[in-house]
Formats: sequence, C-alpha cells, structure tokens
Amino acid sequence: MVVAGRRKSIAFFIALGIGLISVILILYIGWVLLNWRTGILLVLGVLLTMMIIAGVVLNTIFLVREIRRNEQHDAFINAVTHELKTPVASIRLYLETLQTRAVDEAKRKEFYRIMLDDSNRLLGTIEQVLRTGRISSAGKKLHPAPINMGGVVESCIARARNLHRLPPEGLVYRPGPPVTVMGELDELQAAVQNLIDNAVKYSGKNVRVLVETPTVDGNVQVRVKDQGAGIEKSELKQIFKRFYRVPGPMASRVKGTGLGLFIVRSVAKRHRGSAWAESEGPGRGSTFVLQLPIAKK
Repeated sequence: MVVAGRRKSIAFFIALGIGLISVILILYIGWVLLNWRTGILLVLGVLLTMMIIAGVVLNTIFLVREIRRNEQHDAFINAVTHELKTPVASIRLYLETLQTRAVDEAKRKEFYRIMLDDSNRLLGTIEQVLRTGRISSAGKKLHPAPINMGGVVESCIARARNLHRLPPEGLVYRPGPPVTVMGELDELQAAVQNLIDNAVKYSGKNVRVLVETPTVDGNVQVRVKDQGAGIEKSELKQIFKRFYRVPGPMASRVKGTGLGLFIVRSVAKRHRGSAWAESEGPGRGSTFVLQLPIAKK
C-alpha cells in the first residue's frame, strides 16, 4: 500500500509538471501571436519562459527523487529491523528452551551452534551499518599500508566456506600472480567479503561461485562470478547505490540491507580503484569486479 501510494505521488508530480509546462507554452505562444512585433519584450518573454520551465522541471525532479529516496530509506529500515530482530528472537528462543527444559548433550551443542550463527549474523549486520557510516564520513582519512591481495582473498574465501557451509566445488579460487596493493586491510577485506557473500546468497541452492584475481594494465582485479539470478542491464549501475536492492522475487527471498555493494564501490573509490558488475540478464549469472592499482615497487 505504501509503495502504491508513493508511485501515485510520483505520477502526480510528473503529471503536474507536464501540465504546468503545457499551460506556460500555450500562454506564451498565444502572447507571441498577439505581440510578435515587440522584439525586446519577445526576447525577455523567451528568457522568462525558459526560466519558469526550468524551475518546474527541476522542482519535479527534486520531488520525485525525494519520494524515491524516502522509499529506499524505509526499505532499509525494514530490512535492518528484520536483520536485527530475527537473530535476537532466535537466540532468545533457544536460551529459553535451555533454561526451561532438560536437553541432551547433542541437542545442546546444536543449540549452541545455531545461537553462534545467529550471533555472527547479528554482528555482521551491525558491522555493515557502522562501516557504511565510517566510509561515508568526509573526515575519514585513509591510512594505507602494503597488503598482499591474494592473502585477503584467500582469507575471505575460507570465511565464506565456513559461514555458508560450502563444499570446495561450491566456491573455487583461481589465483593470479601475487600482487601487493596499498590500502587498509579492514576495508579491503570488507569489500571482498561482501562480493563473495553476495554471490553466494544470490546463487540459490546450487552454489557455484568462481573467484579470480587477474592483473590488467597495472591493476589487480578481484572477479567474483556466480551462476545465479542475473541482473537486468538497466540495473547494473543502480545496484551500487546505498540502500538499493534489485526489485523482484529474488530480493524478497534473499535478506540484506542494501549496503554491501555500496561499501564495495566506496572502498574501491577510496583506494583509487573502481567496481562494476557484468551480467547477460536474468537467469544468466553475474560477475562483480573490484579493481585496484598495484603498488609500485
């Protein structure tokens, strides 16, 4: 209902802008036909009309953007609320069960494992939100140090295999030549981890993710390729925006805050690199690329 209301608001402001511009043009054309001999007034009228039209267009664009931004903020709040509430409720349920019922040792260990997984999920959500704030801060300076990029990727892959319980064939790594980059370890780990986690989550049940680290023209690329849902070409740039999630049934099944890819691109920019996505369309998988300059020797 809220989304439908916002769409109606967007349609209203667009229609209002078009209507106002149409009225202005009709009045102006009529004025020109009646006063075509008055040259100076004609020039002033043209300038005034263009200014009014520009103002109406800018006002309409601003209102539409604000409505869409508010919609994204609401979606982010709902996603974060779910990501925080769900693991907390799960942990509480298992703790109450342990407190009120006699549980055998095997079941107790299973409960502990589930609670630990939920705690990691909760901590991951909190870290995403806090990291977004730190990266977005204008005063946050980068303190670069030499970093072995292959080591970063290997540690992130090991964590992903353990976190998502993936077999070796589910997440394959093809390392390129060893390279060193200048950057902050924590941020680079967060960027690579987000790319891998994103690929795993959107792969569905049959996870087949390939990670490669080739070097191209003095840069190292972390290429994460999946065989999952794929992305419309019109969405390839949108998905790196803060809070943005690709609309569709897959987005409703895959939980997230819409911050992961925003963090990836922000980290890339802070390290004088770039990030982008490639896909042939829905159902044909995706490739996400993080490119960073290789440190000079």
